[in-house]
Amino acid sequence: MKDLRTSDTEVDDLERLGLLASALSGSPLQVASLEPGEPAWTDGKTVFIDPAADVRGRLQALTVQASLLAAGSLAPEVIGKLARRPALARRYLAVEGHRALVANDQLLPPVVRSLIDCDIAARSDSPAASLAAAQSDQEIADPPAIFGAVRARNLLASKSRADPTGGQIPGRQSDKKLAELHEDGNADGGDVVDIFSSPVGGGGAIGRLLQKMLGVVRQLGEGGSPGADAPTHRTRSGGRGGASFVFSTRQAGDIDDDADARRGTTYPEWDVHRQRYRPNWCTIQEVEARPNADDPALGLSDAYGLRRPLARLGVGLDRCHRQAQGDDIDIDAAVEARVEVMAGSAPDEAVYVDSLRRRRDLAVLLLLDISGSVAEPGAQGQTVHEQQRAAAAAFTIALHDLGDRVALYAFHSHGRSAVTLIPVKRFNDAVDTLVMRRLRGLVPGAYSRLGAAIRHGAAVLEAHGGTSRRLLVVLSDGLAFDQRYERVYGAADARRALEEARLCGTGCLCLTIGASTDAEELGRVFGSTAHATVPRLDQLSATIGPLFRSALRSAEVNRQTSARNKPRWKGNDA
Repeated sequence: MKDLRTSDTEVDDLERLGLLASALSGSPLQVASLEPGEPAWTDGKTVFIDPAADVRGRLQALTVQASLLAAGSLAPEVIGKLARRPALARRYLAVEGHRALVANDQLLPPVVRSLIDCDIAARSDSPAASLAAAQSDQEIADPPAIFGAVRARNLLASKSRADPTGGQIPGRQSDKKLAELHEDGNADGGDVVDIFSSPVGGGGAIGRLLQKMLGVVRQLGEGGSPGADAPTHRTRSGGRGGASFVFSTRQAGDIDDDADARRGTTYPEWDVHRQRYRPNWCTIQEVEARPNADDPALGLSDAYGLRRPLARLGVGLDRCHRQAQGDDIDIDAAVEARVEVMAGSAPDEAVYVDSLRRRRDLAVLLLLDISGSVAEPGAQGQTVHEQQRAAAAAFTIALHDLGDRVALYAFHSHGRSAVTLIPVKRFNDAVDTLVMRRLRGLVPGAYSRLGAAIRHGAAVLEAHGGTSRRLLVVLSDGLAFDQRYERVYGAADARRALEEARLCGTGCLCLTIGASTDAEELGRVFGSTAHATVPRLDQLSATIGPLFRSALRSAEVNRQTSARNKPRWKGNDA
């Protein structure tokens, strides 16, 4: 019985380490045991570690192999040159291992950072440079034993059997496939964090964290390996991109066509490392929401008092005739007044036309982040998701009651080919119990490719908003993270997408409710777009008026330019 319990414990430990490996590498990984004393290695799908090593040794060996995968160190074009050349493979690992750890530094547990030799890492800035150094005559010491080994033949055999989508959820793409651009992670120094908190999106003891991750429910029938939809994110981002923008040519009115619903809609993505767009890079699929019939629906009342601060916003101008004062003459009223004078009657002095704010002229699209990271605990004993979901309901009800056009979409992603947007309420839908049950049925999971969601939301808003004033409200914890979409890259793309929407005359506002994301991090992701962190929902009514006003004023600045030369972000058929 004792042996059986030990075996169960080892299996459980390997599963937990698999979650950590997936987070570090940015792709689903499993962990398996080797014969005691064997060096750690990976075939790209599984990391093999020595079960006889202590906890520190297993963690370090796992992190090195996962970091090699994350940094592109085991790409086929490099590994192919190491096959049947074990000495060259050792020299390559001695240099590339340190470079990969530096590139993945912000996700490393503190006990692994001590392995990094910055002098060796400085010899290379890419896998190709490490290979060139290994092939040169320069003296290179053997890699530390904890680095394990590079088994080129096993890697090549595994990759030849791998699915061509690279482990991501299959998605409809264009017939003309785009070549993958290589991404080298930047080696920004990160703050020292708790050993397991940064890589997998939470804090505290590892047991509580993994229980929370394993409890995340896979949504909408999506595939993927275990742990792929865990609340995984990186917590740093970087600098601004360049100044040029590109726009595709598809008509906005076609976004909701049946053909698009089947094929998906593609959008470009900004590559900050190369300062250019990747055309037709991300595929958006709109998936119908699943109402939760069991739980009580969210209420339809203005529970947080948002109606009053929003009442004076978004009011459009009406041309009103027969006014006592105004900016133009009402010809008909003036003629009638002249006739009355000639007839000897007292004329009506209301002979002007004035522009009065009497009608609502605002369309608002709410984008709700339902990635795995929002399942984390927030303030008042609720998760971030529960608080942002309640805020989305409150905004929808208040804006609808004021007569504004309002839509609500939720989003998450699992790679660039599977960015999912869920229409909880479209612009022409009524606000009723069904909408609230759809909202209640949303379950956090997977990742957050924030830029693609913003671009699609802005396109839907421009195509179907139906008003001159448009406002895109993003409810998110500000953590833009997905497969090959992390750190500097994800933050720059999200920031770029918001700039594109504002150039088209759409106001943008980003709200983080109940999350602990720091202000500096949010500034990197949202840039100059109006954004705020609201610790508690009951504080929302005191701040929302000025925030909405600031976002709409910013859109007004761009409206004249937009009317003369109106660039449009429209998706292309995938």
